[in-house]
Amino acid sequence: MTALKDLRVLDFSRLLPGPYCTWLLADQGAEVIRVEHPRELEKQARVFGWDKLDDAGRMRQRARDMLARGKKSICLDLGDPKAQAVLRSLAATVDVVVEDYRPGVLDSLGLGYKALSAETPKLVYVSLTLCGQTGPLRDKPGHDPVTLAGVLSRTGEDPDAPGLPGFAAADIVTGAHAAFATLAAVMQAWATARGQHVDVSMSDCALVLLANLIARHEDPAHIPPRGARRADLGLWRCADGAWLVTTDMEPRYWATFCAAMGRPEYADWQFDPSRRQQIRDGLQATFASQPRSHWLLHLAEAGTQFAPVNDLAEALAEPHFRARCMVIALETSGGDRLTQAGPPVRLGEFTAPHPAVPPGTHTAEILQALGLEDRAINALAAHQTGPSTPATT
Repeated sequence: MTALKDLRVLDFSRLLPGPYCTWLLADQGAEVIRVEHPRELEKQARVFGWDKLDDAGRMRQRARDMLARGKKSICLDLGDPKAQAVLRSLAATVDVVVEDYRPGVLDSLGLGYKALSAETPKLVYVSLTLCGQTGPLRDKPGHDPVTLAGVLSRTGEDPDAPGLPGFAAADIVTGAHAAFATLAAVMQAWATARGQHVDVSMSDCALVLLANLIARHEDPAHIPPRGARRADLGLWRCADGAWLVTTDMEPRYWATFCAAMGRPEYADWQFDPSRRQQIRDGLQATFASQPRSHWLLHLAEAGTQFAPVNDLAEALAEPHFRARCMVIALETSGGDRLTQAGPPVRLGEFTAPHPAVPPGTHTAEILQALGLEDRAINALAAHQTGPSTPATT
């Protein structure tokens, strides 16, 4: 994909939101140069158990990292002053810098927005943090669930206790918002010749997951409590223990669904709270009488709104996703075939990307283009794990 072929991005990010942002940009053709910190790589390997893999296992694990695919990789110790000077020179050649360190960390290394924009006024500098660059919680540490303070009050149907979503909701929504913010800022920079510091906060992005409730209820005190508040949508367990979900909220669909379930009398009770539990109990009893395969065929013939509750393996095998190139197979240099998610946004004809390359693959290429000689590049490599590596998290 070449929509963003003229965009050059220097990517310092390590955690999920930042790499997801730059993955979206790379899949549309942007040149993304990923700066990989040796200490961060070692820490990640320990956390996920990759340090126990042999070289072949590490290579396969790296190739499996879909958020690193399509990106160039340089490996430098950010604590080395010589590496910092090189990175400042490299930043002067790009349109965008993306970083996800805690506020002030890259400033202390001479790699913050103020230092880099002084050399490149058109630079768009995107910072992804837990709670933003300003505000009382600016320096708060944490990960995805911590940012879901308001969202967790709405998750799950248990009226007495919230539940964790079970997936990286805030991480992904933040990465998507950051990609949008990046392109908006780039358009403005190209029009005005002035860049800016783009402040993307996970807690900000998580809050808008509640946009429908904020828009519909002027007084938050009037929002219905968490729980099974409707009878016309829900999760249903079938006779074989498998689950499906239905969403027949429009009256026309609801009437069709009720007839298909052999409960036509429920159609007139859709908005009657006193009938809610009776409807749900009746529907659950009906679904429990047949296996899920029966109901999937039956509801498809009726034309109602439904889907199986698939596990990840079932979702990846879904023919619809494969037909739309949302599930793709990539071949590694070793001949292994990897199943990955395709790009959720595709402009024009889809071309399968290349798997992620090992850390540091492009270090010499990128630094040589800056005019560094091999001796200087080798000297930088010798400092990759030195004691001057800063505390960055």
